[in-house]
Amino acid sequence: MLQTPKGLRLQIALLGRVNAGKSSFLNLVTGQNIAITSDVPGTTTDVVEKAQELLPIGPVLWLDTAGFGDKTRLSASRLEKTQKVLNRADVAVLVCEGDKIGKIERDVIALVEQKKIPLIVVFNKADLYKIKNPEGAIVVNSLDKDSRNQVLNELKATLIRLCPDEIFNPPPLLADLAPEHGTIVMIVPIDYEAPKGRIILPQVQAIRNCLDNNQIITVVKENDYLNVLQNLKKAPDLVVCDSQVVRQMVEQTPKNIKCTTFSILMARLKGDLPKLVEGAEAIWRLQDGDRVLIAESCTHHAIEDDIGRVKIPKLLAEKTGRQLIVDHVAGCEFPGGLAKYDLVIQCGGCMQNRKEILSRINQCETAGVPITNYGICLSALNGVLERVLEPFSLEYKKKGRK
Repeated sequence: MLQTPKGLRLQIALLGRVNAGKSSFLNLVTGQNIAITSDVPGTTTDVVEKAQELLPIGPVLWLDTAGFGDKTRLSASRLEKTQKVLNRADVAVLVCEGDKIGKIERDVIALVEQKKIPLIVVFNKADLYKIKNPEGAIVVNSLDKDSRNQVLNELKATLIRLCPDEIFNPPPLLADLAPEHGTIVMIVPIDYEAPKGRIILPQVQAIRNCLDNNQIITVVKENDYLNVLQNLKKAPDLVVCDSQVVRQMVEQTPKNIKCTTFSILMARLKGDLPKLVEGAEAIWRLQDGDRVLIAESCTHHAIEDDIGRVKIPKLLAEKTGRQLIVDHVAGCEFPGGLAKYDLVIQCGGCMQNRKEILSRINQCETAGVPITNYGICLSALNGVLERVLEPFSLEYKKKGRK
């Protein structure tokens, strides 16, 4: 890993009316000319992303958005993009022109409150406006480069005060499932979709999480797993595998050894594991002609045996015996009109933050559509979901299963 992925960064959305100085504020706090600035309304036409290391908070991702109040021909589509950003933003920063709080600002505040996102207010252009009573807002002249350290200190202090504790102290990925100095075996297939010279992000995170908690990790490919298991003097405390080899892992793992998959661990870390498990029950209620949406969080070059485009649809049809209509979507965009689907299958979400995965779960709940994820789905279709949920004391209702 050469840099921190977006999904592990605190994501901060910059909001405000056109020409309030959002892009100038971004340039100030990053110390770089990242965003184009001008006096022309609607200069920022799409979301501009900038990664930054904001110590002591850590890695953050700034999301500079198109301004509210844009009167150009493309304003509606730009503002739609801006509002969708709030589905993944951990924090919102409202940049105001001076201390002006008009209808636009009040609408933004209401939208942020509706999404239950912590809000920081910035009164910009302090050189042009006499701001007498900031009332907790950060007062800034974004063109004053010498003020950068002061602004950063105020910003970081406010972030630390407003952000939920889970943002700075996220739950463990798997370290709580085995004792300190315990042994964890990880089964990591190297297939055609594995990144060249690397392993995928959930596996990297899992290894680091165990090292941070003084645990011993043995990493092995699936064809050597049984040999490693037989050669260990003491049974491992936990076995974790890639979902594509979950059936093999369960068949070769003694019943007294806990086992699960990386994708199920990600479901607990990034989303709501009980709800995603409950969503998997809908697999066995599918009927001919039902629609299934398979949602990937990143875009990649799909190979001929792609897990989302080939393996899961093929296994769904085989195990349910139904003729299904399967749609695919990739990237940050999550489609509207979810009510037409009978099941949504979300990927593990390693490239997204927890906020965005929870937002997708909420959108599906609002539309009355069950949602699960790749790993839970594959485990259910392979008939081993009960087994790989044992470390979490969760039950899988098999009612209606074929």
